[in-house]
Amino acid sequence: MDVYDFSFFLSTMWVGPFWIAMLLYPNHEMTHKLMQGPWFFFGPIAIWYILSLSDISGLVNLISDTLDPSNALQGLADLLGTKPGASAAWAHMVAGDIFVTRWIWKRCIESECEKWKSIISIFFGVMLMPIGLGLTLILVRK
Repeated sequence: MDVYDFSFFLSTMWVGPFWIAMLLYPNHEMTHKLMQGPWFFFGPIAIWYILSLSDISGLVNLISDTLDPSNALQGLADLLGTKPGASAAWAHMVAGDIFVTRWIWKRCIESECEKWKSIISIFFGVMLMPIGLGLTLILVRK
């Protein structure tokens, strides 16, 4: 297992306890404490920074590619086709997923929605965030 495999694993596992707490114990005092600070997304964001800074050439190439709109997508595809690029992108996505899922969880708590609505919204918040967000907007009313 190299550093990129490890970072992929770590960024995925980092959000697990926060997600499980929101999913299974949404009203517990400990869940509320866990979700107050930045720790729920700190791990994946830190991993993204470390990976991105460890491959400066990838970032430089991406930036230079985006200056030419006809090559921007190919530049991104080239970066994502590497282990550093893919693992950094994964950390970025996981951070976004857990950040949005925290919003979903808070919305469910504030609206005192039915438990099944909360569970399905929070579950998909991390697993397939756009679906979780859509479900929340449809199912959870204030």
